[in-house]
Amino acid sequence: MIIKEASLEVIATRRSQYPIDGKPEFLLVGRSNVGKSSFINSILSRKNLAYTSARPGKTQTLNFYNVNGDFYLIDVPGYGYAAVDKKTQAKFGMMIEEYLEKREELKRVFMLIDFRHKPMEDDLLMYNFLKYYNLPVTVVATKADKVTGSKKEKNLKTILETLDLVVGDDLVVFSSVTKLGVKDVVKKIEGLIEETI
Repeated sequence: MIIKEASLEVIATRRSQYPIDGKPEFLLVGRSNVGKSSFINSILSRKNLAYTSARPGKTQTLNFYNVNGDFYLIDVPGYGYAAVDKKTQAKFGMMIEEYLEKREELKRVFMLIDFRHKPMEDDLLMYNFLKYYNLPVTVVATKADKVTGSKKEKNLKTILETLDLVVGDDLVVFSSVTKLGVKDVVKKIEGLIEETI
């Protein structure tokens, strides 16, 4: 799949604002500083389509990126950022839950975690939350370029043991710097789109 065009088409906070064209959708979730914007830019071969921020927690809406007119990548507010007050966190949670509940267009969730660290409690909660809705998940272990040598196998084992992925879910080791894993993610999206045609 060659990405010819990509644009931020819809910014939503509630169901009535979602796209109604029935295109396949792929949701991105992860902690506020896990590199979601870099992931989006890498997947879509763009430099600044999604803005990386020095201030985590900046995304406060559901951002629908229309790709090739074929599908949407959806960025949602990051979780686990302490500087966002509890009321706002609860609002984000409700906004994401409303999307997950009845969105038939959603084909897969890409859950981003930091490859350098053991998954945190927030990551476990998010994974279990997604499984509650029986959603297929690909875990994307970002910032892999910062992990060297023997630590790679060790970190991979720790992540898999901690999250205890269910059958059908998988993991991609990813780096927006070296582009490791980019082709794997694009291929997965392409295959899921073909299934819906």
